[in-house]
Amino acid sequence: MYKNKTVCVVIPCYDEENQIEKVITTMPEYVDHMVIVDDLSNDGTVGKIKKIQGNNKKIVLIEHGVNQGVGGAIVSGYKWARDNKIQMAVVMAGDGQMNPDDLPALLEPVVNGTADYSKGNRLFTGEAFKKIPTIRYLGNGFLSLMTKITSGYWDIADSQSGYTVINKKALELIDWDKMYKRYGQPNDVLVRLNVENLRVTDVPVEPVYNIGEKSGIRIHKVMFTIGWLLVKLFLWRMKEKYVIRDFHPLLFFYLFGLGFGICTVILFARVFFIWYLTGHIPAINALAAMFSFMSASQFSLFAMWFDMEANKHLKV
Repeated sequence: MYKNKTVCVVIPCYDEENQIEKVITTMPEYVDHMVIVDDLSNDGTVGKIKKIQGNNKKIVLIEHGVNQGVGGAIVSGYKWARDNKIQMAVVMAGDGQMNPDDLPALLEPVVNGTADYSKGNRLFTGEAFKKIPTIRYLGNGFLSLMTKITSGYWDIADSQSGYTVINKKALELIDWDKMYKRYGQPNDVLVRLNVENLRVTDVPVEPVYNIGEKSGIRIHKVMFTIGWLLVKLFLWRMKEKYVIRDFHPLLFFYLFGLGFGICTVILFARVFFIWYLTGHIPAINALAAMFSFMSASQFSLFAMWFDMEANKHLKV
């Protein structure tokens, strides 16, 4: 237990035969349960876990019969924690990329009641750019910006960090069967936490890379997949939070921003088309395009501002 609260660490695994033992043996003593979820590994991960499990009663092994992705593995672990009335559930990857020394700092805001969900932020440190592979660093930065808009947590960064702690209240409120089960899981859970008006905080953690882990992420595919997921999650949050549960006029600002944005694309396309055909720019068309662009920008920015104000009470 950590300060009289039960702690369960959910460890999603896929082909981590070489890394999983280190994750288990370096787990802090105050952790009550290690729920290791094997997502149908092709190597000897399960055999290695079972060998260690014989000497460690804290280990709970869940084996998937079908590969569900990292999000699906986390869902299985969260359900176990929820059903067993665990007060705090941590997620630590099976590849050893999460430093157990950072765990107390992640637990503190949850155990003292200031946050319902805390997540690691690898970007706080000035060493992040040096330690994180460049393409992943840049991709993470872009997705973090988009996730701010999508989730409503405007003060949260490093959205792709999977090192997290969630409390019992959040475990019971969220419908885990509906959570996205692939690499967009951290983005999805932030949106669901926001809809439930739960408090989220960032905690600085150390970026850990090049320790023998094997990444299954393909950046060129994940960017588009998660990008489309963020669009769908944004629309779902607007509907769920500002239409069904409570009404907010920011919806009209986003709608006007979208309408003027579409008009902007059409009007500028017409400007360049006529310019290409005739060699001159139609003045009225150009003015209309600029007016439409400025209107789209202002309506969208005001909508974001209203969203920030509506969610400022969730800032820790």
